[in-house]
Amino acid sequence: MKFATLGVIAQIAFRNLFASRLKTLIVGGIIFFGALLVVVGTSLVDSIDAAMSRSIIGSVAGHIQVYSSKSKDVLEVMGGFALDGPDIAELDDFAKVRQTLLSVPNVASVVPMGIGGAVITSGNTIDIALEKLRDQVRGKANHDAQKGHVRQMVSVLGRDMDTAKVVRDEATLATTEDAEAVARAGTDAFWAEFDKDPLAGLEFLENRVAPQATDADMLFLRYVGTDPGVFSKTFDRQRIIDGTTIPEGKRGFLFSKYVYEEQLKLKTARRLDRIDDAIRNRGKTIAGDDELQRFVKENSNQVREILLQLDTPGTELFRRKLQEELGSTEADVGKLLAAFFKTDDRTFARRHRFFYDELAPNLDLYRIRVGDTLTIKAFTKSGYVQSVKLRVYGTFAFQGLERSQLAGALNLMDIVSFRELYGFMTAEREQEMLALKAAVQARDVSRDRAEEDLFGKKEEDIRTVEVAVASEPMARPRREQTVDRAYDPQELVRGPILNAAVIVKDPRGLAQTMSDIEAAGVRAGLPLKALSWQQSSGLIGQFVTMMRAVLTIAVLIIFVVALVIINNALVMATLERVQEIGTLRAVGAQRRFILAMLIIEALVVGIIFGALGAGVGAVVVATIGKIGIPASNDIFFFFFSGPRLYPTLSTVNVLVALAIVFVVSGVSSFYPGYLAMRVTPRQAMQTED
Repeated sequence: MKFATLGVIAQIAFRNLFASRLKTLIVGGIIFFGALLVVVGTSLVDSIDAAMSRSIIGSVAGHIQVYSSKSKDVLEVMGGFALDGPDIAELDDFAKVRQTLLSVPNVASVVPMGIGGAVITSGNTIDIALEKLRDQVRGKANHDAQKGHVRQMVSVLGRDMDTAKVVRDEATLATTEDAEAVARAGTDAFWAEFDKDPLAGLEFLENRVAPQATDADMLFLRYVGTDPGVFSKTFDRQRIIDGTTIPEGKRGFLFSKYVYEEQLKLKTARRLDRIDDAIRNRGKTIAGDDELQRFVKENSNQVREILLQLDTPGTELFRRKLQEELGSTEADVGKLLAAFFKTDDRTFARRHRFFYDELAPNLDLYRIRVGDTLTIKAFTKSGYVQSVKLRVYGTFAFQGLERSQLAGALNLMDIVSFRELYGFMTAEREQEMLALKAAVQARDVSRDRAEEDLFGKKEEDIRTVEVAVASEPMARPRREQTVDRAYDPQELVRGPILNAAVIVKDPRGLAQTMSDIEAAGVRAGLPLKALSWQQSSGLIGQFVTMMRAVLTIAVLIIFVVALVIINNALVMATLERVQEIGTLRAVGAQRRFILAMLIIEALVVGIIFGALGAGVGAVVVATIGKIGIPASNDIFFFFFSGPRLYPTLSTVNVLVALAIVFVVSGVSSFYPGYLAMRVTPRQAMQTED
């Protein structure tokens, strides 16, 4: 078909479009909104995809996770919250693994890791106070103030038991024996006897009274053992919030700020924080939200955790400050606190500020403070219980993910301590075993001579060894010594690991890099298995894949719906133009001329309205990108990689929309064109009659 003919066809097509403006606007409107939805939808999903990628890659997973191909289970760095976790085989020599991985051209850095979980028991408030009192008694220090604090706690516990009897609160109702024990501990006679024999009094308080306080917590900690220095350099989104990072060569523990706030903070203070966040950042009100009303009610009813922390001077201080704030003459601090926490939208901001400015400085807001020693007990790979004592150096968070539960569930410890908890042979344990063998003059026994070597010795020889061992002075338990013990930094590299995070230079070559890593492992004799960040992040990575699938399905639905609607509109328009088409055929127009005319009409409508829709979609994305979409909960906080999602527009989003519009417009015109080609001059004349 010549260019002149195409020019004539185009002129006729444009004339027809202007002649039937209503039908053109209907078809064009459909194309307009389709293009707009594709641009906005693809931009939003791509932005969420990129944000989630940053969250996962920048928090702990890296671009690639490497572990042993001999493992029974698939590695999940953001999943598997059971205590035992997945069955992952160890890689014996991290130094060799690291050297092998760095030999791959696209690998930038390697971070040693091991992921585990443990349950720790946080003693109740009375347990903690009694422990302090026992230390003072043993150290022969003046313990009158601490004794008065414990006595105040017993008094609070006794009043709670009396209240429970009145209201028949089965959850807090104590047995007769327990009630008698608390009543006895509240008498002057008991404390007179305590002064004569403090240790006996402490034993009674610890065994009979302290268990009646029900504010103890069983905390599940999920942690990653790593090289703290390499971790912080590699995952540059990590920020120390409280305290310091773990010093080089030191054993230590860092709490995730999310875990620290959610699990270790005074419950009353945490509920105040949640109410404040909901009001300031989510636009909620106490009057209009059932959950916030529940928080207010719980704070007002559950003041015992605060009362248990107050000694006599503290009680007097709280009484005076609360009376001034509330304008009340009430003397009972418990009732004052209940009235103080009974807030509404008008009083909350002032009460929240007053709590942190005036009351909180006199309370222990956290069960475990920065600088405290934390005892962690966990099951080793062999099934026995192992424990380590670690100093809590601080708390950390990943920038933009401070409130994300998914990214904030992992705490950090040095990998040397992790290896000990997991049951690996560490340098310290090896030295301890060698020293023990030397002390008892032990030696290795071969399988062939086991019976002779073990049972063939004389009895007096065995007794001699036993006496030699018994005569040695008992050393201080090794667990107590490991808190501040330094280790050789080379231990971080020499020992075994469970997995390693790999950061690549060019993420576009991820698939090839994974293949290269496994090939390098084969050459080095290492059973290496490489997983992408999506695969190793478990359900979270699957969510990313699901989002992409949803996008594809949405685009297909838009494609099919637009195709059907536009096709029907064009068919109706073609049937109404039978006379015109027949006349064109009568004056010599060929079938391909008619087909080309209809296709050009459809493409012109598609291009014009598609471009307008894509342009408006780009403006919508740019506007939302400046304002941001707020994260309504912690899940969206992770998906958005921060408190708000700021969508961005790429050229690909616009090109995809235009391509879809172009294809839909072209395909939609073929069937009407086929009908038009079948119109004959005789049909046109019959229509005129």
